[in-house]
Amino acid sequence: MKLSYASYSLQFKHPFGLAYGTRTTTEVVYVKLESGDFTGYGEAALPPYLNETQTSVIAFLKKVSVLLKNYKLPFSIEEIITAMDAIAPNNNAAKACIDIALHDLLGKALNKPVYTLLGLTKPQPKNTSVTISIGQLNLIPDKLKEIEEYKILKVKLGNKEDKKIIECIREHTNKALVIDVNQGWVDKYFALDMIEWLSDKNVLFIEQPLAKDKYDDMAWLSERSPITTVADESMLRFSDMDKISGCFKGINLKLMKCTGLFEAVKIINYAKQKGLNINIGCMSESSCGIAAAAQLMESADWIDLDGPLLIKNNPFTGIDFSEGKLQLNNIVGTGATLSSKELAFYEGKA
Repeated sequence: MKLSYASYSLQFKHPFGLAYGTRTTTEVVYVKLESGDFTGYGEAALPPYLNETQTSVIAFLKKVSVLLKNYKLPFSIEEIITAMDAIAPNNNAAKACIDIALHDLLGKALNKPVYTLLGLTKPQPKNTSVTISIGQLNLIPDKLKEIEEYKILKVKLGNKEDKKIIECIREHTNKALVIDVNQGWVDKYFALDMIEWLSDKNVLFIEQPLAKDKYDDMAWLSERSPITTVADESMLRFSDMDKISGCFKGINLKLMKCTGLFEAVKIINYAKQKGLNINIGCMSESSCGIAAAAQLMESADWIDLDGPLLIKNNPFTGIDFSEGKLQLNNIVGTGATLSSKELAFYEGKA
C-alpha cells in the first residue's frame, strides 16, 4: 500500500471565535492511500488546542508508511489500526486520517459504503446543528440569515457576553440551540446559574461547561442540571469513557479525538450500554472528514457536522446539505471525492 500526503489550510467564511480565542483558518493534512486500482482519502484537522501540527502529523505518517508497505488489498483494518496505534502515543488526528483512508479504500475495493463495513444501519438524512461562533453581536442577524434553512443552532459561549448573545439570537429566532462552552465557565455554581437561566431557552444540551479535568464538579453539575450535559474535551478516546460516564449525561464523539471510525464504533457501543446520549461532532473539517463521520449518524441522538458550511475552500465533495439536513451520497467508501486541483500530494517516505 502506498501512502502520500498533502498539507492544506481551510479558510473560514467568518472569523471563528470560541472560549480559547479567534482564528480565521484551520490547518489540515490529507492522506491518500493507494492499493491496486483503488484510492482512499483521509483528513487530519488540526485546531490549535489539539496540540497536533502539520509537521507532527507528517512525521507520524512517514512512520506509518513503513508499516503500510507490508499490506495490500484485502487487509484487516483492525490489525493495521492496532499496529499503528503502537507506533507512538497520542497523534490522534494523524491516526484518524489513516483510519478514514483505510475504511474508504477498503469500501471502494469491496464496493460497499463504509457504514456497511462498520456493521451499522444506513444513515438517513439528519438535521445538523450549525455553529454561531463568539464574535460581534451586530453580526449575529446576518449569520442567522445565512443559515436560515437549518433548524438547530450551535452557539459558542464562555465569555462575558454570553447572555447578550443568547438574547440577541432570541430576538430573531426560537430555533433549538446547542450550547458549547469549551470549558469557558470556571465555577460550578456560575455554570449552574447559567444553565438554569438557559433552561427555558429551548436548549437541547450543554457541551463541556467546565474544565476538562473537573470530574467531581461536573458530576455535581450534571446531577443538578435541568439540561443534558455533554462531554467534549473531557473525552478523547475509548479509555476515557469510564472517567466521564458518571460526570456527564452524553458525549460528543469526534473522529479527530478518538483516532477514527474503528474506535468510534467501540465508543458508541459503550455509550449506549451506559445510557449516554451521543452527539457526532467535528472539528473544522472539509467534506473528506465529514463524509466519514456521517457514516455514524444513524447511531446518534444529534449531529454537529457543519464543517463544510463554515469554510470557503472545501477541496472535497461527497455529502449534501438540504433543508437543514445532512445526507450521504449513495456511493461506496466514505463517499468523499477530491474535487480540487490545489492539493499536491507527496509520497510519505520515512
